[in-house]
Formats: sequence, structure tokens, C-alpha cells
Amino acid sequence: MSPDATVRGVGVSVDDGGDRTPVVMLDVGESVVPIFVSDDQAQSIRLALEGGSFERPLTHDLLLEMTTEFGAAVDRVRIDDLSEVTFFAKIETEQYRDGERRNLSFDARPSDAIALALRLDCPIEVSPSVIERAGRPSSSA
Repeated sequence: MSPDATVRGVGVSVDDGGDRTPVVMLDVGESVVPIFVSDDQAQSIRLALEGGSFERPLTHDLLLEMTTEFGAAVDRVRIDDLSEVTFFAKIETEQYRDGERRNLSFDARPSDAIALALRLDCPIEVSPSVIERAGRPSSSA
């Protein structure tokens, strides 16, 4: 089983050229895992952290509403792989149909998975291999 993470917050990383990139900071045990995201994703994650909403549903809100209407629920999200600088995630769901439970897993961008998890208050898990490769000591972040 992978350790659970909490979202520390959304910040901005500035490179040597002055370019600014949003970054989501995940606290996992004694480590922090930074995940770079787009401006739109950062805004959606910030909104979920603050418990706010737009007048019209954002994409993540719409997806959650549709999931519920189709008789499914999101159980957890997993940040489960890292290839060079690209993180990969899964959204784990369950659906009840005709009295039977079906478990379904969907590939996702970590930013989408995190935005959904925050809206649902469901667990965010990070695989040990991802923590090992991308994690930084908590005290350095």
C-alpha cells in the first residue's frame, strides 16, 4: 500500500530565466513531492483547497457530478509512476450496477486526480518509487 499524501499548497517555481511555473506540493511522510502543473490546473486545485466554487461548474466539478449520476464513486487517487519529469496517476472508482460492484481504474494527469480528490476529500496515495525519485526532505521545501 502506498503512503497517503496531503496537499501542502500550490506555489510558483521560478527558473533562472525568470519563467514562472505553478507547482503543487504534496506532503508524504517526511518528504515533499513537487508536481508542476498548468495555470488552469493550479487555479482549480487552489479553489478546491479553499472550498470555493465558481458560478458555473469547472471541468472537475462536472466530472464528479456525472460520476455520481452514473452510480459511481471515486475511492482514491494514486500518483503511481514517474518517467523523466512526467508524473502519472490513476483514479480508482467503484460502480454499482444491478447489485454488483465493479472496480474501475482510469489513467489521469496527477493535477486532475488531485483536483478531484480535494473536492471529495478522498485519499491521495503516492507510490514509494515516486517518493524515492521525486521526494525532497520536508525541511528543505
